[in-house]
Amino acid sequence: MNFFKPNFWDKNKISFFSILLIPITFFFKLIFYFKKYFTKSHKCSIPIICIGNIYLGGTGKTPISIEIYSILKKLNIKAAFIRKTYTSYQDELRLQKSIGPVYDDKKRINAIKSAIENKIQVAVLDDGFQDFSIKKDFSIICFTEKQWIGNGQLIPSGPLRENLSALSRANCVIINGEKNIHIEEKILNKNNRIKIFYSKYDADNINLFINKKIIAFAGIGNPENFFDMLHANNLNIINKIKFPDHHEYDEKELENLISESEKSNSILLTTEKDYFRVKEKYKKNISFLKISVKIENKEKLIGEIKKII
Repeated sequence: MNFFKPNFWDKNKISFFSILLIPITFFFKLIFYFKKYFTKSHKCSIPIICIGNIYLGGTGKTPISIEIYSILKKLNIKAAFIRKTYTSYQDELRLQKSIGPVYDDKKRINAIKSAIENKIQVAVLDDGFQDFSIKKDFSIICFTEKQWIGNGQLIPSGPLRENLSALSRANCVIINGEKNIHIEEKILNKNNRIKIFYSKYDADNINLFINKKIIAFAGIGNPENFFDMLHANNLNIINKIKFPDHHEYDEKELENLISESEKSNSILLTTEKDYFRVKEKYKKNISFLKISVKIENKEKLIGEIKKII
């Protein structure tokens, strides 16, 4: 979804704008209710591992899906990424294609059928927790500790696709950030059987950017998290520029960025997903931060996955 997230979504209290949007929220909730209870669900012949969220965008689903794929590969399981076709999500698709096989279709169930025909043993469903046409064997819900559930309201009054009660359908939660007992209590109150894990990002190529002046830009769900990571690694950030989530950069924007970097004798640094949206002829002028996700108690998560494959 290509948009700037409203600031009031992440406030700790309900704002005037949230209240104003309640009638539309109620309408969306009604549509979701009918979709949930009147959609025919398919049981697939291979295990379906779903990496999803209930907070809209910026929760780290794609890095987690890549890590799950890596786990399955090390277990000698022939896995593939399953995606719904979205024109604006080509960055994620290209990133995953650089890692392993990807099957996408306007209907996820058709993509899964194609994967099965090609002898795929496990489907890694990136997003799709709210797709009730597919029965999942293992569902992972991603959160960031910093954003958590924002103001706790449903779209468009807030950033949530569903209420926390949706965690009753999940097997585990992965929180990117520091351990937070308050958040854990909220999660376990909705599902006391759910497994909670924490993750952190490692900047694999951070040494390339030390002692350099940097203009950082990002068009992701929560660009602040990218900027915070750069600051945490003591990089010299002279400017930070935000774009809408999944923003497709046009030539004028890229030329303006390059011009600004040349005038300030600095480098341009972005996320890997953003880099996949940069036109080829401009890539030589732009660097990206290569990250990997580290899951605490990873062996315990692997044990949970082994139960369903």
